[in-house]
This record gives sequence, C-alpha cells and structure tokens, in this order.
Amino acid sequence: MIMRPGQQQLLLPVNPVFIWASLIVALLFDMVPLGRAAWTPDLLALAIVFWSVHQPTRIGIGAAFVFGLCMDVHQSAMLGQHALSYTTLGFFAIMLHRRLLWYPVLSQAPQVLPLFAVSHLIELAIRMIGGGVFPGWSLLIAPVIEAALWPLISLILLAPQRRTPEPDANRPL
Repeated sequence: MIMRPGQQQLLLPVNPVFIWASLIVALLFDMVPLGRAAWTPDLLALAIVFWSVHQPTRIGIGAAFVFGLCMDVHQSAMLGQHALSYTTLGFFAIMLHRRLLWYPVLSQAPQVLPLFAVSHLIELAIRMIGGGVFPGWSLLIAPVIEAALWPLISLILLAPQRRTPEPDANRPL
C-alpha cells in the first residue's frame, strides 16, 4: 500500500492473546529482582496505559486493579497501593484515548507524562500515609523516563498489527 506523507497506516486487529501476553511480560519485568530504585520506570504501568489507550474495551480498570494487586503482593507493599495507582492510570488513559490517538506518537509522550506523574504521586502518598520512608527526589525522574519510553513501547506493541494480512513478492511490507 503506497501512502502519502502524513497518512497513518491502517492497523490489523490486535490479537487478545498478544495483549495479555505483553501485560504479563511487563509484570514479569517489574518482578525481576534487580533492586527497586525510585527512578526505575514501571513497565507494567506503561503497558496498562498503552493498552487502555489503544484497546479500551479489552483492557479496562478491572485488569489494572488485578495487576496492581499482583504488584502489591510481590513488593510486599501496602495492599492496594499499586492497585489504586494502576486503576487511576487506566481510568485517565481510557478518558483520554480518543483525543490522544489524534496525535503522532512523539506528541503523545508529553500528554501521558501527567498520567505517570499522578500515578507515582498516588503511590508515594499511600506509602507516606502508611509510615514508609521517602524514596528521595529521584522519584521525579521515573515519570519522565516512562513518557520517554512511550514512542518505543508504541513501536514495539503495534508492530504485529502493522504487517500485511497476505504478504507476497509485490508488497514490501
């Protein structure tokens, strides 16, 4: 398919197995025992926002809540800390998804930055209310890194939808 500059490629339907597999892989990456620094990006939050924006009918607030509970149990955090954070992320991502998809991927990154910042502020507030220790000002770097990863995550997670349904010798893609 020959496209003029500025046109967006039509995407194939997404496979639900791919959606859930990508969320589980993101969960597993967040569970890798490398030590949790305050500036480390939350890949599961990034995947939840991505799929809530691109597939709001398949990934919703309920899935975000369940994945948040999994992270709470894994990190021995106060039960509901990540669940509330991811639920808020999912809600705001679904609320913004129609407007966000009108923009190119590089313009979407600054628009999802406040979502990630609110998510980290919710986690910090719950941690501080529960008597936790302030992780330091490096916590402010994590939402910026997550927003900077948005174009890369978009490229990776939309790649299976960009292939042609019937590849042949006459179509390069």
